[in-house]
Amino acid sequence: MIRNRMRQLAGLLFALAILTGASGAGAQDAYPNRPITIVIGFSAGGTTDIITRLISDELRKGLGQPIIIDNKPGAGGNIGADIVAKARPDGHTLLMGSVGPLAINASLYKRMPYDNLKDLTPITLVAHVPNMLVVNPRTVPAQTFQEFVALAKANPGKYFYASTGSGTSSHLSGVLLNLQAGLDLTHVPYKGAVALNDVLSGESVQCMFATIPSAIQLVRGGKLRALAVTSLHRSGGVPEVPTVAESGFPGFDASSWFGLVGPAGLPREIALKVQGEVARILKDPAMREKFIQQGADPVGNTPDEFGQYMKDETAKWAKIVKASGAQAD
Repeated sequence: MIRNRMRQLAGLLFALAILTGASGAGAQDAYPNRPITIVIGFSAGGTTDIITRLISDELRKGLGQPIIIDNKPGAGGNIGADIVAKARPDGHTLLMGSVGPLAINASLYKRMPYDNLKDLTPITLVAHVPNMLVVNPRTVPAQTFQEFVALAKANPGKYFYASTGSGTSSHLSGVLLNLQAGLDLTHVPYKGAVALNDVLSGESVQCMFATIPSAIQLVRGGKLRALAVTSLHRSGGVPEVPTVAESGFPGFDASSWFGLVGPAGLPREIALKVQGEVARILKDPAMREKFIQQGADPVGNTPDEFGQYMKDETAKWAKIVKASGAQAD
């Protein structure tokens, strides 16, 4: 009788183990099992918001759950990034981050609420978005980038460039140009894309290194003149605009970029599932055309490739921040 009971008990334990394993696997396979929130550390209408909304509907279809976009602006994107860094690592809270909170801010801010390389899990680099040097055609007579450099050299301190904030790539692009070209462009920081409004008026600032999506329609409408893009290669959105690198400053690269990350500890299977969906979306010719028309170059690389890219960008921008002397509270 004792042997029979022991056999029964062993059988029950074995069955329980199978059921437990099956339920655990089922829970993993079921991802996502509720709506996914994508946090954005900037206001609605900016480039990060535009990039996220371009893919959100197709991501909803692919993952089978609603996608909630949650704008949490502030501290150069740090507020939104910190929310995700401290979220439960189950894949239901993600961040569409940019070069600021995922690379630049690590050296720009004296105190960071999170470690961009330790507290976040890279998923995929969604897009490269070069900055584009745009000028007010009424106040800046230069027709080409070379003419602009010559004009600025001949008039040190006369020309002011706007940025979306101290330490952003739109600011540090100007710092890099000042360093490499020996210019004295004066930086005027703003809070977000509202900076373009003053460039349009031309009264207090005459130029800006703006992201292509935010300025492309103004250029096409003739309200601003595009002189150069800050990536190593020309942008598909404005192929007629030369790069700074090909215009006399080889190696000049100060692009913005946008990528999906999750909290540290995010299971690799979940990261790969999301990355796979994003890569599928970005391979679609119609979607690629939408990105390119906005001046964004779609990527969709692997989590490992994106992780290495974040490390390289963090190191690169740290040198530029140090050279600029820029600091944020």
